[in-house]
Amino acid sequence: MHASDLAEPYPTVSTDDDAVTAARLFVEHRLPALLVVDRDGRPYAIVPGSQLLALLVPEFARDRPSLASALRAEGEDTLPQLLEGLSVAEWIPGQRVMPTVVGPGAGALEIAALMCSTHTPLVAVVEADGDRVWTSGAITAARLMEHFLVDG
Repeated sequence: MHASDLAEPYPTVSTDDDAVTAARLFVEHRLPALLVVDRDGRPYAIVPGSQLLALLVPEFARDRPSLASALRAEGEDTLPQLLEGLSVAEWIPGQRVMPTVVGPGAGALEIAALMCSTHTPLVAVVEADGDRVWTSGAITAARLMEHFLVDG
């Protein structure tokens, strides 16, 4: 089976979009990662949900999670407060993961290998027509597992 058969519509956000709106889209659709596109619709970043949380956790606690237990929950800023006024591009710079992309003819095993080697739960499927490149959908790890468990 090819990427064009496995790909499903996947919500994207632009680098210029409001970060709070992007976070809400992530939550509402229970996405495994944000698929960020540039102004021309080309994949810009794939940011796994675990990396989106990085803004909430101080760097010292990210490096040593056991220290997070010493943090007090009282007085914490809420995510909308932390994201207020930021664009998606401003929110994700330290967490930006270059997007893993495949063409529509990529095979299922090739896609699985890419997910494994890049540690990403999402692969963008891109199409091209001359100089124009755009995202036509995405394949999640869950969809790929479904293929191997049910379809295959």
